[in-house]
Amino acid sequence: MIPATELNSTADSDAPLVDAHAHIYRLDMPMPPTAWHQPARDATLEDYLAEIDKAGVRFAVLTAASINGDYNDYMLDALRQHPRLRATVIVEPDTDPFILRMMKDIGVVGIRLQFRNVEAPPDLTSFAYQKLLRRVADLDWHVHLHDEGDRLPQFLAAIARAGPRLVIDHFGRPPAPAGAESEGFKKILQAVERGNTWVKLSGGFRLPGADFTKSLARTLIEQAGPQRLLWGSDWPFAAYEDSLTYAKAIALYRDIVPDRATRQAIDRTAQDFYFR
Repeated sequence: MIPATELNSTADSDAPLVDAHAHIYRLDMPMPPTAWHQPARDATLEDYLAEIDKAGVRFAVLTAASINGDYNDYMLDALRQHPRLRATVIVEPDTDPFILRMMKDIGVVGIRLQFRNVEAPPDLTSFAYQKLLRRVADLDWHVHLHDEGDRLPQFLAAIARAGPRLVIDHFGRPPAPAGAESEGFKKILQAVERGNTWVKLSGGFRLPGADFTKSLARTLIEQAGPQRLLWGSDWPFAAYEDSLTYAKAIALYRDIVPDRATRQAIDRTAQDFYFR
Protein backbone atom coordinates (compact mmCIF):
# COMPACT_ATOMS: atom_id res chain seq x y z
CA MET A 1 0.00 0.00 0.00
CA ILE A 2 1.20 3.53 -0.74
CA PRO A 3 2.06 5.28 2.54
CA ALA A 4 -0.11 8.25 3.47
CA THR A 5 2.95 10.48 3.21
CA GLU A 6 3.22 9.54 -0.48
CA LEU A 7 -0.42 10.47 -1.05
CA ASN A 8 0.09 13.83 0.63
CA SER A 9 3.28 14.49 -1.32
CA THR A 10 1.29 15.40 -4.44
CA ALA A 11 -0.87 18.02 -2.74
CA ASP A 12 1.22 20.97 -3.90
CA SER A 13 1.72 19.85 -7.50
CA ASP A 14 -1.89 18.79 -8.03
CA ALA A 15 -0.61 15.95 -10.23
CA PRO A 16 -2.48 12.66 -10.13
CA LEU A 17 -0.86 10.24 -7.71
CA VAL A 18 -1.63 7.12 -9.75
CA ASP A 19 -1.93 6.63 -13.50
CA ALA A 20 -4.12 3.51 -13.69
CA HIS A 21 -3.87 2.87 -17.43
CA ALA A 22 -0.76 2.97 -19.61
CA HIS A 23 0.93 0.69 -22.11
CA ILE A 24 4.56 -0.08 -22.85
CA TYR A 25 5.85 -2.00 -25.86
CA ARG A 26 8.58 -2.16 -28.47
CA LEU A 27 8.17 -2.69 -32.19
CA ASP A 28 10.36 -5.79 -32.06
CA MET A 29 7.90 -7.59 -29.77
CA PRO A 30 5.68 -10.41 -31.13
CA MET A 31 2.38 -9.17 -32.58
CA PRO A 32 -0.51 -11.39 -33.66
CA PRO A 33 -1.95 -10.89 -37.17
CA THR A 34 -5.23 -9.74 -35.60
CA ALA A 35 -3.63 -6.68 -33.93
CA TRP A 36 -5.93 -3.68 -34.39
CA HIS A 37 -3.09 -1.13 -34.52
CA GLN A 38 0.43 -1.03 -35.90
CA PRO A 39 2.43 1.52 -33.87
CA ALA A 40 4.92 3.68 -35.72
CA ARG A 41 7.42 3.78 -32.86
CA ASP A 42 8.37 2.19 -29.56
CA ALA A 43 6.62 3.07 -26.30
CA THR A 44 9.35 2.08 -23.90
CA LEU A 45 9.36 1.79 -20.14
CA GLU A 46 12.07 4.45 -19.97
CA ASP A 47 10.01 6.89 -22.04
CA TYR A 48 6.93 6.30 -19.93
CA LEU A 49 8.75 6.76 -16.62
CA ALA A 50 10.24 9.99 -17.95
CA GLU A 51 6.73 11.23 -18.78
CA ILE A 52 5.22 10.48 -15.39
CA ASP A 53 8.27 11.81 -13.54
CA LYS A 54 8.00 15.08 -15.45
CA ALA A 55 4.29 15.30 -14.64
CA GLY A 56 4.77 14.46 -10.96
CA VAL A 57 2.83 11.17 -11.12
CA ARG A 58 4.28 8.77 -8.57
CA PHE A 59 2.75 5.35 -9.34
CA ALA A 60 1.34 3.58 -12.37
CA VAL A 61 -0.55 0.53 -13.56
CA LEU A 62 0.64 -0.94 -16.83
CA THR A 63 -2.13 -2.36 -18.98
CA ALA A 64 -1.55 -5.32 -21.26
CA ALA A 65 -1.57 -4.06 -24.85
CA SER A 66 -3.85 -6.27 -26.93
CA ILE A 67 -1.62 -5.72 -29.97
CA ASN A 68 0.90 -8.03 -28.28
CA GLY A 69 -1.56 -10.72 -27.22
CA ASP A 70 -0.39 -12.72 -24.21
CA TYR A 71 3.24 -11.66 -24.60
CA ASN A 72 3.54 -10.03 -21.17
CA ASP A 73 7.30 -10.43 -20.81
CA TYR A 74 8.27 -6.78 -21.25
CA MET A 75 5.79 -5.62 -18.62
CA LEU A 76 6.83 -8.33 -16.19
CA ASP A 77 10.46 -7.22 -16.49
CA ALA A 78 9.32 -3.66 -15.74
CA LEU A 79 7.58 -4.81 -12.56
CA ARG A 80 10.71 -6.58 -11.37
CA GLN A 81 12.68 -3.36 -11.74
CA HIS A 82 10.21 -0.84 -10.33
CA PRO A 83 8.10 -1.36 -7.18
CA ARG A 84 6.12 1.78 -8.11
CA LEU A 85 4.45 -0.19 -10.92
CA ARG A 86 1.60 -2.68 -11.07
CA ALA A 87 0.17 -4.41 -14.16
CA THR A 88 -2.68 -6.34 -15.70
CA VAL A 89 -1.87 -9.17 -18.08
CA ILE A 90 -3.53 -11.01 -20.95
CA VAL A 91 -3.49 -14.77 -20.38
CA GLU A 92 -4.99 -17.87 -21.91
CA PRO A 93 -7.71 -19.51 -19.80
CA ASP A 94 -5.59 -22.62 -19.21
CA THR A 95 -2.62 -20.67 -17.80
CA ASP A 96 -1.06 -22.65 -14.96
CA PRO A 97 -2.15 -21.26 -11.56
CA PHE A 98 1.44 -21.41 -10.35
CA ILE A 99 2.41 -19.01 -13.13
CA LEU A 100 -0.41 -16.70 -12.09
CA ARG A 101 0.88 -16.81 -8.50
CA MET A 102 4.40 -15.96 -9.66
CA MET A 103 2.99 -12.99 -11.57
CA LYS A 104 1.17 -11.82 -8.44
CA ASP A 105 4.41 -11.97 -6.46
CA ILE A 106 6.08 -9.43 -8.77
CA GLY A 107 3.17 -6.99 -8.96
CA VAL A 108 0.50 -8.24 -11.35
CA VAL A 109 -2.93 -7.27 -10.04
CA GLY A 110 -5.35 -8.57 -12.65
CA ILE A 111 -6.11 -9.94 -16.09
CA ARG A 112 -7.29 -7.95 -19.07
CA LEU A 113 -10.16 -9.09 -21.26
CA GLN A 114 -9.88 -6.95 -24.39
CA PHE A 115 -12.84 -7.82 -26.58
CA ARG A 116 -13.20 -4.63 -28.59
CA ASN A 117 -12.51 -5.38 -32.27
CA VAL A 118 -12.98 -9.10 -31.49
CA GLU A 119 -15.80 -10.35 -33.70
CA ALA A 120 -16.61 -13.40 -31.54
CA PRO A 121 -15.53 -12.97 -27.90
CA PRO A 122 -15.13 -16.15 -25.84
CA ASP A 123 -17.92 -17.60 -23.73
CA LEU A 124 -17.18 -16.51 -20.17
CA THR A 125 -19.73 -19.01 -18.87
CA SER A 126 -17.61 -21.90 -20.17
CA PHE A 127 -15.78 -24.09 -17.70
CA ALA A 128 -12.39 -22.87 -18.94
CA TYR A 129 -13.20 -19.21 -18.35
CA GLN A 130 -15.13 -19.74 -15.12
CA LYS A 131 -12.08 -21.58 -13.81
CA LEU A 132 -9.79 -18.72 -14.84
CA LEU A 133 -12.11 -16.09 -13.36
CA ARG A 134 -12.34 -18.01 -10.10
CA ARG A 135 -8.55 -18.18 -9.92
CA VAL A 136 -8.46 -14.42 -10.49
CA ALA A 137 -10.83 -13.97 -7.56
CA ASP A 138 -8.80 -16.34 -5.37
CA LEU A 139 -5.67 -14.29 -6.09
CA ASP A 140 -7.54 -11.10 -5.06
CA TRP A 141 -6.97 -9.82 -8.57
CA HIS A 142 -9.47 -8.03 -10.76
CA VAL A 143 -10.81 -8.46 -14.28
CA HIS A 144 -10.03 -5.51 -16.50
CA LEU A 145 -12.71 -5.46 -19.21
CA HIS A 146 -12.79 -3.50 -22.47
CA ASP A 147 -15.46 -3.58 -25.14
CA GLU A 148 -18.06 -1.37 -26.77
CA GLY A 149 -20.80 -0.26 -24.41
CA ASP A 150 -23.60 -2.10 -26.14
CA ARG A 151 -21.72 -5.43 -25.82
CA LEU A 152 -20.42 -5.07 -22.27
CA PRO A 153 -23.55 -6.21 -20.41
CA GLN A 154 -23.32 -9.73 -21.86
CA PHE A 155 -20.16 -10.36 -19.80
CA LEU A 156 -21.21 -8.92 -16.44
CA ALA A 157 -23.17 -11.85 -15.02
CA ALA A 158 -20.51 -14.44 -15.88
CA ILE A 159 -17.78 -12.35 -14.24
CA ALA A 160 -19.90 -11.65 -11.17
CA ARG A 161 -20.68 -15.37 -10.81
CA ALA A 162 -16.98 -16.19 -10.45
CA GLY A 163 -16.45 -13.43 -7.89
CA PRO A 164 -13.48 -11.26 -8.94
CA ARG A 165 -13.52 -7.49 -8.78
CA LEU A 166 -14.26 -5.84 -12.12
CA VAL A 167 -12.79 -2.70 -13.70
CA ILE A 168 -14.45 -1.39 -16.85
CA ASP A 169 -12.27 0.54 -19.28
CA HIS A 170 -12.75 3.89 -20.99
CA PHE A 171 -16.00 5.08 -19.38
CA GLY A 172 -17.69 1.88 -20.59
CA ARG A 173 -17.65 3.27 -24.16
CA PRO A 174 -21.41 3.91 -24.45
CA PRO A 175 -22.70 4.73 -27.92
CA ALA A 176 -23.54 8.27 -29.00
CA PRO A 177 -25.82 10.06 -28.76
CA ALA A 178 -27.47 8.00 -26.01
CA GLY A 179 -24.39 8.05 -23.77
CA ALA A 180 -25.40 7.79 -20.11
CA GLU A 181 -28.97 6.99 -21.19
CA SER A 182 -27.93 3.89 -23.13
CA GLU A 183 -28.97 0.52 -21.74
CA GLY A 184 -25.39 -0.70 -21.57
CA PHE A 185 -24.26 2.27 -19.49
CA LYS A 186 -27.23 1.88 -17.15
CA LYS A 187 -26.26 -1.75 -16.58
CA ILE A 188 -22.71 -0.65 -15.76
CA LEU A 189 -24.07 1.74 -13.15
CA GLN A 190 -26.20 -1.06 -11.74
CA ALA A 191 -23.12 -3.26 -11.49
CA VAL A 192 -21.28 -0.48 -9.67
CA GLU A 193 -24.20 -0.08 -7.28
CA ARG A 194 -24.16 -3.81 -6.47
CA GLY A 195 -20.50 -3.48 -5.51
CA ASN A 196 -17.26 -5.05 -6.77
CA THR A 197 -17.22 -2.93 -9.96
CA TRP A 198 -15.15 0.16 -10.81
CA VAL A 199 -14.95 2.35 -13.94
CA LYS A 200 -11.89 3.98 -15.48
CA LEU A 201 -11.95 7.61 -16.57
CA SER A 202 -9.50 6.78 -19.32
CA GLY A 203 -9.37 7.15 -23.08
CA GLY A 204 -11.84 10.02 -23.12
CA PHE A 205 -10.23 11.24 -26.34
CA ARG A 206 -11.50 8.04 -27.98
CA LEU A 207 -15.13 8.99 -27.32
CA PRO A 208 -17.27 11.14 -29.63
CA GLY A 209 -16.48 14.64 -28.39
CA ALA A 210 -15.49 16.60 -25.29
CA ASP A 211 -19.06 17.39 -24.24
CA PHE A 212 -20.01 13.72 -24.51
CA THR A 213 -17.05 12.73 -22.30
CA LYS A 214 -17.79 15.44 -19.74
CA SER A 215 -21.39 14.29 -19.52
CA LEU A 216 -20.32 10.72 -18.80
CA ALA A 217 -17.83 11.90 -16.18
CA ARG A 218 -20.50 13.96 -14.41
CA THR A 219 -22.88 11.01 -14.36
CA LEU A 220 -20.24 8.66 -13.03
CA ILE A 221 -19.17 11.09 -10.30
CA GLU A 222 -22.78 11.69 -9.26
CA GLN A 223 -24.05 8.12 -9.44
CA ALA A 224 -20.96 5.96 -8.86
CA GLY A 225 -18.90 8.37 -6.77
CA PRO A 226 -15.12 8.83 -6.73
CA GLN A 227 -14.76 5.72 -4.57
CA ARG A 228 -15.66 3.66 -7.66
CA LEU A 229 -13.62 5.60 -10.22
CA LEU A 230 -10.03 5.40 -11.43
CA TRP A 231 -8.06 7.65 -13.76
CA GLY A 232 -5.67 6.56 -16.48
CA SER A 233 -3.79 8.46 -19.16
CA ASP A 234 -3.89 5.67 -21.80
CA TRP A 235 -0.30 6.58 -22.76
CA PRO A 236 1.07 6.30 -25.48
CA PHE A 237 -2.40 7.04 -26.91
CA ALA A 238 -2.44 4.30 -29.54
CA ALA A 239 -3.73 5.61 -32.88
CA TYR A 240 -3.57 9.14 -31.41
CA GLU A 241 0.19 9.26 -30.83
CA ASP A 242 0.69 12.39 -32.93
CA SER A 243 -2.16 14.44 -31.47
CA LEU A 244 -1.82 13.85 -27.72
CA THR A 245 0.85 14.31 -25.08
CA TYR A 246 0.98 13.27 -21.46
CA ALA A 247 0.49 16.88 -20.36
CA LYS A 248 -2.62 17.10 -22.55
CA ALA A 249 -3.95 13.88 -21.03
CA ILE A 250 -3.71 15.38 -17.53
CA ALA A 251 -5.28 18.61 -18.77
CA LEU A 252 -8.19 16.64 -20.21
CA TYR A 253 -8.63 14.90 -16.85
CA ARG A 254 -8.77 18.22 -15.03
CA ASP A 255 -11.27 19.45 -17.59
CA ILE A 256 -13.71 16.56 -17.09
CA VAL A 257 -13.13 16.44 -13.31
CA PRO A 258 -12.56 20.10 -12.41
CA ASP A 259 -12.99 19.66 -8.67
CA ARG A 260 -9.62 19.03 -7.05
CA ALA A 261 -11.09 17.28 -4.01
CA THR A 262 -12.85 14.81 -6.30
CA ARG A 263 -9.61 14.08 -8.14
CA GLN A 264 -7.86 13.50 -4.83
CA ALA A 265 -10.64 11.12 -3.80
CA ILE A 266 -10.15 9.22 -7.07
CA ASP A 267 -6.44 9.01 -6.23
CA ARG A 268 -7.29 7.48 -2.85
CA THR A 269 -9.45 4.95 -4.64
CA ALA A 270 -6.52 3.99 -6.88
CA GLN A 271 -4.22 3.80 -3.87
CA ASP A 272 -6.51 1.37 -2.09
CA PHE A 273 -7.33 -0.63 -5.19
CA TYR A 274 -3.89 -1.25 -6.64
CA PHE A 275 -1.37 -0.73 -3.86
CA ARG A 276 -3.01 -2.07 -0.70
